[in-house]
Amino acid sequence: MGRAAKFDRSAAIEDCMNEFWLHGYEACSVKALSEKLGITRSSFYNAFGSRQALFLETLDLYATITPDQVLNQPEQHTSVLALINAFFVDVCRFRSSDPEARGCLVINSISELVAVDEELGENLSNKVHANIARFEQLLQLAVAKGELEEQQTREKALALQSLLMGISVLSKVVTSEAELLVIVKQTLTGLGLAK
Repeated sequence: MGRAAKFDRSAAIEDCMNEFWLHGYEACSVKALSEKLGITRSSFYNAFGSRQALFLETLDLYATITPDQVLNQPEQHTSVLALINAFFVDVCRFRSSDPEARGCLVINSISELVAVDEELGENLSNKVHANIARFEQLLQLAVAKGELEEQQTREKALALQSLLMGISVLSKVVTSEAELLVIVKQTLTGLGLAK
């Protein structure tokens, strides 16, 4: 008799991330996810604890594959504004290269969960607020380096987050990288951040 296939938890988290990303949290029941993974519901709970806990793990994995990581290393770039511009170019490329046009897992989930699931909603909300703070810190660094006049860094950070969220949603229907880049260029120019 052959041995049972070993359960690959990391691969399972990636598979579930893709299911949540494509179909949304509510459409991915424990039953559906268990079937997708080829495990029983009991094995699902033993492996992940709950659907919520699994979803939080998928968000952590998702954070490692998005272009956002580059924003955490401004010291590796000579120009903060060039970094911000390059980041948005990468976002457009990342979104437009998705053959399933899924948009952003986090942004998709905000619409679905913030008002209905306290734990997940708070986690998603915290991610957005952390991103706004990161944009604001980058803009303040640009001011300190003389790349930008000290004007409305908070307001501009909010606008950058809005641009990021807008691209993430729009990329579900506008899949042309060139068209997404037009939006980025127009917005960054309007904010005085184009490089």
